Amino acid sequence: MTSPWPAAGTPLDQIATPMPVVDEDRLAANIHRAQAYFDAHGKAFRPHIKTHKIVAVAEAQRTAGAIGINCQKVSEAEVFADAGFEDILITYNILGAAKLQRLRALHDRMPRLSVVADSETTVAGLASAFEVAHPLTVLVECDTGGKRCGVQTPEAAAHLAERITASPALRFGGILTYPAPAGAQAVEAFLAATMAMLAKKGIDCPIRSSGGSPDLYQAHLVPSATEHRAGTYVYNDRSMVRAGHCTRADLAMHILATVVSRPTEDRAVLDAGSKALTSDLLGFSDYGEIEGFEAARIVSLSEEHAVVDIGECWDRFPAIGSVVRVVPNHTCVVSNLFDRMVFHRDGIVTRVEDVAARGTVW
Repeated sequence: MTSPWPAAGTPLDQIATPMPVVDEDRLAANIHRAQAYFDAHGKAFRPHIKTHKIVAVAEAQRTAGAIGINCQKVSEAEVFADAGFEDILITYNILGAAKLQRLRALHDRMPRLSVVADSETTVAGLASAFEVAHPLTVLVECDTGGKRCGVQTPEAAAHLAERITASPALRFGGILTYPAPAGAQAVEAFLAATMAMLAKKGIDCPIRSSGGSPDLYQAHLVPSATEHRAGTYVYNDRSMVRAGHCTRADLAMHILATVVSRPTEDRAVLDAGSKALTSDLLGFSDYGEIEGFEAARIVSLSEEHAVVDIGECWDRFPAIGSVVRVVPNHTCVVSNLFDRMVFHRDGIVTRVEDVAARGTVW
C-alpha cells in the first residue's frame, strides 16, 4: 500500500488530507521567543511535551535552553527517557501498584526524575515503592486557582512537605502549581506563604514551579517561582489567539482538509472530522477556523466529516476538491490523533516526524 506520508520536497498541495502540518519557521520562532523571555528574566523553562509528543521538537526546545521537560504520564516519560532525556518532571498523581512499578523502573535508569503529590495517599504509595539508597524527588502540587488537582492551602502544602521529608525513600523537591489564567497574584501569594511556613520548619524548598501557556509571558510577575512549564506555545492555536497570547502569524500548526461536498448553497463538507480536528470546543461555538474564510463556521463533526456553514461566504468559498487550512481550537489534542506530523517551509515538506508519545495516556 502506498504511504500517505509525503517525502521531503513535496508541495503541500500534493499531500493526502486530512493532514496536520507544522510551519518550521513559526515553530522555531515560538521556541526561541519563549526561551529568550525566560533567559532575560533569569527563570528556568521546562516545556510540556503534551502539545507535540515529538522527540525532535523536544530536542529543539532543549537545545534552545530548556532545563528539562514536563510529562503528564509515566508512559510519556518512558518514551522521552528512551530518547535520552535525563531531566523529566511528571505532573500527575501516580497511584496503583502497576504504575508505581513502572515509575520505579524509570527512576532506576534516569539521573533526574521527579513527580508530584497532593495527598498523603499518593505520598504513602510513592514511599512504599522506592528505597533509601535512591530516593524519589516529590513536589507538592498546590491549587492556586486552577481548580484541578492540588492542596488547597499553604498550611496543607507545608504539612504534606513534612510527610515527604519524613520518608527516607522520598526527597522533598519543592512546590508546584498549574494556575488559572491571569492568576499571577494568587500564585505569588500562595508560593510565598508556603515558602515562609517551610522555612520556619527548617525545610528547604528549592523548586517553585508555575505553569501554563496563557501566563507564559507574565511569568516574571511571580518572583517566587524558579521555573515555568508550558506546552501550547510551541504551536499555538485558536484559543491562544483569542486570548491575545499570540497572533495568527505565530500559528505553527494547521490541519489541511479537502472540500469533499457542497450539497447546498449554504453548506460544505470537509474530510476532517472528529478524528482529525477533535471535538474540544475550548469555549468556542464551532470546531476550528478556516484560514482566509473566517465567516465560515465548522458547525458539526462526525468521525470523518466536518460540516461547514458557508452561508456568509458561499460565493467565494472554495469549490469541491479544494484544500483549506483549519486552525484548530486546541492543538495539543490534534497531536494525539495522528501517528506522524508533517513539517514544511514555504509550503514544501521538509520532514515527517513520528508522534512518538501518541496514545501514552496511562
